[in-house]
Amino acid sequence: MPLSMVRAGEPNVIKKVGGKSETKKFLENLGFVVGGLVTVVSEINGSLIVNVKDSRVAIGRDMANKILV
Repeated sequence: MPLSMVRAGEPNVIKKVGGKSETKKFLENLGFVVGGLVTVVSEINGSLIVNVKDSRVAIGRDMANKILV
């Protein structure tokens, strides 16, 4: 299921990161790696605030759709 459909507060394991190679590299640099934990904190105006690798990151819904948990 894409990260954009996950309920806030539930930790999830990343199963796959999709998209073009530059998109994958960008997300990996933010900490979105297969096997990593990610938790959605909140959703504001279509953007998701997530905890990943002890950091809080804001990503757009289109990016969140590329991260499968």
